[in-house]
Amino acid sequence: MNKTELIQQTAAQTGLSRKDTEAALNAAINLMTDALSQGEKVQLVGFGTFETRERAPHTARNPKTMEQVEVGATRTVSFRPGKSLKGSVAL
Repeated sequence: MNKTELIQQTAAQTGLSRKDTEAALNAAINLMTDALSQGEKVQLVGFGTFETRERAPHTARNPKTMEQVEVGATRTVSFRPGKSLKGSVAL
């Protein structure tokens, strides 16, 4: 499912217009992005938790040249699914 399909299906379920649904979804995504960029955790009960994690600097290897390359510290986003999401996806 892509963003357009999500907007269409959400609009159909809620009875809102696609334009209003798209505005609400974009606002939610922007708020979550802002919170994560400030280092805050975003927790959606039943769905999961988005949070940022620090990755330490390390040495990697270029597979083409086999040369060692230093990779600096980075910050990345991680997602931990909630219990309801895990239960609905499990076999």
